[in-house]
Amino acid sequence: MTDDTMTIREMCDAFDVTPRTLRFYESKELLAPVRDGQKRLFTRRDRARLKLILRGKRFGFSLEEIRQLLDLYEVDDAQETQLTRAYAIAQERLADLLKRREELDEAITELRGQIQWGEDALQQLRRTSAA
Repeated sequence: MTDDTMTIREMCDAFDVTPRTLRFYESKELLAPVRDGQKRLFTRRDRARLKLILRGKRFGFSLEEIRQLLDLYEVDDAQETQLTRAYAIAQERLADLLKRREELDEAITELRGQIQWGEDALQQLRRTSAA
């Protein structure tokens, strides 16, 4: 490896991903490592793109949304188009996550109630059978 390139193993170690993950992103044309015989050499550009891919996945962006944002990086407008689109997608994603959190909070509250009901019913049964 040089400072400019990393092997697939080095990428896996640096980003805590599997070779299969890197090959998948390559097959989806999100990464474009340089080929040196059978070896794949990942450039700084690939590393930056992988960092953005992983961040986008963590936030729940689809691969298509991530691809669109990465493709917009090539637009020569000081990244205004990319930032505008990223902002819009992030706002949508945040609204979705907040809605899901509200639904999860409601489900948790309901489940806690059911668990308490079950505990109370078991205690009542045990008192009745012990008497």
